[in-house]
Amino acid sequence: MALTVNGEVKQDADLADLIWSVPEVIAYVSRFYRLEAGDLIYTGTPAGVGAVVTGDVVTVSIDSLEDCAVTVGPKAF
Repeated sequence: MALTVNGEVKQDADLADLIWSVPEVIAYVSRFYRLEAGDLIYTGTPAGVGAVVTGDVVTVSIDSLEDCAVTVGPKAF
């Protein structure tokens, strides 16, 4: 898995690097949200953390899946 901001790699990791296993993360999150097929859970990592601003394009890449890109919008408040 990798995360870029405006094409610059900010995070690049493997599931083996997680503190909690995937089943543990799913079990925890499902206590608060109804998860459905196709839902994605982004946990993030401390490495590469940084601010994003309006107009930044954040892209998540996972092997064997299409990239998911989001453009950061203005604050809603």
